[in-house]
Amino acid sequence: MCGVIGIIGPKSETNQSWAAYEVYNGLLKLQHRGQDAAGILSLDSDQFHLKKNLGLVPTALTKDDLDGLYGSIAIGHTRYATAGADSLSDLQPMLADSAYGLGMAHNGNLVNYHELARHCKQDLQMPLRSTNDLEVFLRLWCYSLQQGSVSPQNISFSDAVNATRNTFTQVDGAYAVVGILENMGLFAFRDPQGIRPLVLGRKITDNGIFHCVASETSALDFLEYEILRDVLPGELIFISPEGNLHSKIVQNEKKNAHCMFEWVYFAGAESQLDDKSVYRSRLNLGKVLAKRVTAAIERGEIEPDIVCPVPDTSRPATISLAEEIGIPYREAFIKNRYIQRSFILSSQEARERAVKLKLSPIVSEIKGKNILLVDDSVVRGTTSRNIVILLKKYGAKKITLAITCPPIRHGCFYGIDFPDTRELIATDRNLNEIAEWIGVDQILYLDTNDLEEAIGTNALCMGCINGKYPTQNRGSEEFRLKRRGIV
Repeated sequence: MCGVIGIIGPKSETNQSWAAYEVYNGLLKLQHRGQDAAGILSLDSDQFHLKKNLGLVPTALTKDDLDGLYGSIAIGHTRYATAGADSLSDLQPMLADSAYGLGMAHNGNLVNYHELARHCKQDLQMPLRSTNDLEVFLRLWCYSLQQGSVSPQNISFSDAVNATRNTFTQVDGAYAVVGILENMGLFAFRDPQGIRPLVLGRKITDNGIFHCVASETSALDFLEYEILRDVLPGELIFISPEGNLHSKIVQNEKKNAHCMFEWVYFAGAESQLDDKSVYRSRLNLGKVLAKRVTAAIERGEIEPDIVCPVPDTSRPATISLAEEIGIPYREAFIKNRYIQRSFILSSQEARERAVKLKLSPIVSEIKGKNILLVDDSVVRGTTSRNIVILLKKYGAKKITLAITCPPIRHGCFYGIDFPDTRELIATDRNLNEIAEWIGVDQILYLDTNDLEEAIGTNALCMGCINGKYPTQNRGSEEFRLKRRGIV
């Protein structure tokens, strides 16, 4: 999972780096989507400028970097590594090694990356300079243009449509792509199932028409772009420097499959995805979960004194749950906002250390209380276990853990970093066994019907929950093994 953004508008004589600065500010609003690295690519007439580095956005991209990123078109990326290494060559955006003047950034994963990488190197004689799946996508797209005998100086929108269609037929996975094509402008497309989000915005000023595409509406809101709509599943969009927009549904499946984890955990609460408010969805998750909590109370299984969130993403659900059941809402932890999101860190040791650093217990609200602890998800279980240890250390009596999504029993190959089912606490464990391992007295989950009711759609990817994946998942076993370093 990563964050992407692209900006295009009229040239400025007074501020030659305005597009890069816009992208930079947008990346700050997408920082939660990736904390490993950040980068920006801009185009000034026929010259590309690229800066990328490891670290958070303000660390990876300095003012001097931005001042040198000339041009009225720019794309940016925040990285959460689910494939590839940490070398500079694996960071995004990436430039194609071709005559077409092409750069891309993407959010997602190609499940059949390793098969496609072999195809590029062995069959197409294309040397790969990274282990990032975006490079494969970039090279296949360029190759499709070349096969159509398209001149770099004379590319049409229909040529881009054909290249995108050909690439769609080869790749398997989830992807939201933003890119720059030298002789055309800014482009963007989304995988045919719409697994990964992408939104389109516009700003009309006295200086002309500006467009923005980004992973979330929060970036568009901050940059004061009018939100036009979501980029549709399987849709290709091209925007010229003059503000002309061309779009076509290149390929679309009968049923879309938007990643449920975006609403449950990953996306910013202030964003809207596929016309659905993330914050409102999380409130609804709490209301639906309240039905299960109420039933457990009526059966005499639990007697909570207070309802507490695991900061921060579960807070809206916890508030609405507490309101529904009439039990006081309290904060049991204060979050250190200078610590990274522990779930998306690259190792288990780093995740466990981050939990201890980022959550400080409020002893007065914990000691002697029966606590209903609410979290958005339990993936590996170690974060929950460490939180429960803290609660017990500071005097909690009984602890019930209530989760706003169903048990995660299957790997994700689409951009959330848990492809191996053996890492998942819910795999091959029943609810009592999960509760015992975490150290709580009882655990309550939603089911898939609850999830669809709360988000307001059944067009969801729930492969990690029910094992029903929206794509063929070609190469998923090789992907899983290589992610673990076995082959």
